Amino acid sequence: MNPNYKKVGAFACASLLIAAISGLGTAGAATPAAPASAKLVINTVPGMAAVLDSDNLYSETRVEQMLPAVKADLERVYVPNLRGNNVTVIDPATLKVVDRFKVGRAPQHIVPSWDMRTLWVANNAERGNDGSLTPVDPRTGKPGTAIPVDDPYNVYFTPDGQSTIVVAEAKHRLDFRDPKTLKLQYSIDAPKCGGINHGDFSIDGRYAIFTCEFEGSVAKIDLVNKSLVGYLKLEMPKTRFKDSVKSPNPLETEICSAKKGMPQDIRISPNGKLFYVADMEADGVHLLDGDAFKEVGFIATGVAAHGLYPSRDAKQLYVANRGSHAIHGKRHGPGSVTVIDFASNKVLSNWPVPGGGSPDMGNVSADGKWLWLSGRFDDVVYRFDTSSGKMDQIGVGLEPHGLAVWPQPGRYSLGHTGNFR
Repeated sequence: MNPNYKKVGAFACASLLIAAISGLGTAGAATPAAPASAKLVINTVPGMAAVLDSDNLYSETRVEQMLPAVKADLERVYVPNLRGNNVTVIDPATLKVVDRFKVGRAPQHIVPSWDMRTLWVANNAERGNDGSLTPVDPRTGKPGTAIPVDDPYNVYFTPDGQSTIVVAEAKHRLDFRDPKTLKLQYSIDAPKCGGINHGDFSIDGRYAIFTCEFEGSVAKIDLVNKSLVGYLKLEMPKTRFKDSVKSPNPLETEICSAKKGMPQDIRISPNGKLFYVADMEADGVHLLDGDAFKEVGFIATGVAAHGLYPSRDAKQLYVANRGSHAIHGKRHGPGSVTVIDFASNKVLSNWPVPGGGSPDMGNVSADGKWLWLSGRFDDVVYRFDTSSGKMDQIGVGLEPHGLAVWPQPGRYSLGHTGNFR
């Protein structure tokens, strides 16, 4: 048990029962959930906002819980087009493209700042030397002057808001920078984390776990001591889905041998006990005990599990299955969205993209009614109705990637396309 959890009342925190979710579930089988815990008081790191509900660290991101300044921002969906070197802007009320502007080379993600007053476009220049961050003013929807930054594939923020974390993927490094000036404060090297790209933070803010896309592993970072803790190799299921599967439920066809793994997005559970890791080669989500730093389960979802987004009420996890194990897949693949119940870790439903597609990265709308995702290989954006799975799509630019939906509820942003607490 994390020593920063305390007892409340007459009941102690129930430990995560590894026996209840021991080993790896077979592909297609849901992993049993851990038992419910008593209420806890979380000792967060200095400067981090208090966790008001230990059973739901997303409690302050529910509908209508917006900062006053955010409420006046334009309602927009910002889409970075990786091969277009530009950003497409969509009005979500009309589903129409209302703007497009140039940014730096190879924009990967659009990231809300820790204080939620700037949207940063991460232009990582595809391993070139001209990476940059382009600021966008959410009040006007207009970009500012790009700031040169080394290899910014993705951007995160320490929970106390004191550092911007630029994920220098090609450098195998995390660069901690001043949030206002972007001046380098210090770096943490992760030499064995090839393809370091996505991360999430413990409930108390003391550590983060980042995925190593090209190593089939994850890296744990001690944010207090500013050091690398170590690596964890993810276990692979015996089978994975076939890229050409046509079934409306891809769980029915599990025929390809799994490789070493390609972990992508990572997201912590509402109670802070598990980390969910989407694996593009494993076709599902690994479950990790972050404190113990060990794998405790696996949930099969669909072809090339990629993006992870909690529902607005934090009861469900949406998994974007990109539809191809290839980094550059074909159009109209067997892409889908899988819905997982956080409480039971069971798959509730699967929403295939009609006619095929490639759901990648995005976020949930402020009211929770829509899941917006880029169609990476199809040059479109998808909008899924979270009550039915019904889908609309809008044409954008070339190879859309980590889109941001704005505005959003929450007290602060931890980065990526909108990880709010």
